[in-house]
Amino acid sequence: MKRRLVWQTIIFKFTIFNRINTTINEPIMSHEILNHFKSKQLSIEERFAAGKELRKKFPRIKQGEYKPAADRADPVSILEGQAKTRLPDLVPIRYARMLTSPFAFLRGAAAIMAADLSANGETTGITVQTCGDMHVANFGVFASAERNLIFGINDFDETLPGPWEWDLKRLVASIVAAGRFLGADKDLCRESVIAAVSTYRKKMKEYAYKGNMELWYSTINAKDVLKALNPAARKAADRIMSKARQRTHMQVLGKMTDLVDDKFRLKVNAPFIVRETHTQSGRPIEEALGMLLESYFKSLAHDRKTLLKNYRIADVTRKIVGVGSVGTRCWIIFLTGNNPNDPLFLQVKEAQPSVLELFLNGSSLHTDHGRRVVEGQRLIQGAPDIFLGWGELDGLHFYIRQLRDMKGGVEFDPKTVKLENMPQYSSLCAWALALAHAKSGDAAMIAGYAGNSGELDEAMVNFAFAYADQTEKDFNALAAAAKNGKIKVADESA
Repeated sequence: MKRRLVWQTIIFKFTIFNRINTTINEPIMSHEILNHFKSKQLSIEERFAAGKELRKKFPRIKQGEYKPAADRADPVSILEGQAKTRLPDLVPIRYARMLTSPFAFLRGAAAIMAADLSANGETTGITVQTCGDMHVANFGVFASAERNLIFGINDFDETLPGPWEWDLKRLVASIVAAGRFLGADKDLCRESVIAAVSTYRKKMKEYAYKGNMELWYSTINAKDVLKALNPAARKAADRIMSKARQRTHMQVLGKMTDLVDDKFRLKVNAPFIVRETHTQSGRPIEEALGMLLESYFKSLAHDRKTLLKNYRIADVTRKIVGVGSVGTRCWIIFLTGNNPNDPLFLQVKEAQPSVLELFLNGSSLHTDHGRRVVEGQRLIQGAPDIFLGWGELDGLHFYIRQLRDMKGGVEFDPKTVKLENMPQYSSLCAWALALAHAKSGDAAMIAGYAGNSGELDEAMVNFAFAYADQTEKDFNALAAAAKNGKIKVADESA
């Protein structure tokens, strides 16, 4: 009874927030802003030319160069540095997941690659809102607010304004790392990288000529995906999308809950899913959740607040997610609405500083990292979750979104994957990346630099293979650290 009253108190706070009417007086437009809108804008052709001119400063062939810095930091030390801000009992699980393959290692090693990209030389200087952790497993389909399936980037934990080529380089390196893991030969990996970079170039040029509003509303929908694929790949994509359409909150209800005393409760599977009574700081979980949700509620638009206040919290668990994110704090909140068959599942995920901040002079507009993630996602994803928002608790930053709402993606399983589809999937990923960069940067300048020839494609092939080799060396270094006892690795099979 006491527990129920606590949850009702939290929801009551939601209602109070909804009733508070505040009037914000918009300041008079400053001269600086007014001058911006009155200033002359460069034409598309002029921006193309400016991008092309950058090749003199930074030739495209140099994009293919990778050489580890003489003072390169020990990769294991970088991971250990990250572990200091994570839940110590979960860090061994992170290492275990990274040690399943060099591809898994790459997925968890965004901080290592950020350091290498920064140390490896100059950039074009063209800034976009980067994903920051761009790899082939960070794409998938998800539902728009209109319940249409969209293909795009689905992880923004590291997002930050930065060089467009850093995202592209991480993507192509992941194509080779994933290809090797799945059993692809060198020729197929090369073909896949070429497919990705050539698509990125061509789509960027296409987006450069779109009107601003047309580009803003552009997405890659299910029909676009199927149209871009050959019959064999189209069949595989159709299966993924059909499965995603079934991943509703009702499906999650059946998969993630048990019926206990005539009420649905989230399943527990320690140490991966646990029910806690207190946070790591010692605060009662009900009190902590109330404070966090109160903060989160402020980040939502009025219509979302109105919708959310119709739900009541049924249960909460802490859950381990992903590879690179393991060790950060993540909760699953199970809510019920109009009836027991009206569930809503929210994921509350900790947002730590982007791995890029150390190398980009802290270029985020936001000191709240939950807001950094959310604002970055809203800028480049095209159809963000309606409940996407941010909150703070005990000095920690979080972002909140729906869990598994019509989401789906490729499973990187050597036993089931069809290797012949790799080039087409790589091309789709690059298309989504180009759209994200075009929305947040200067598509004409990037297109002018990238050009129409295959010079950038070949350069990126060289980089992709060189960095995939580096990743394998770093993977072996982590394995050696586990073997000699420097790091503790969990046994996830236990």
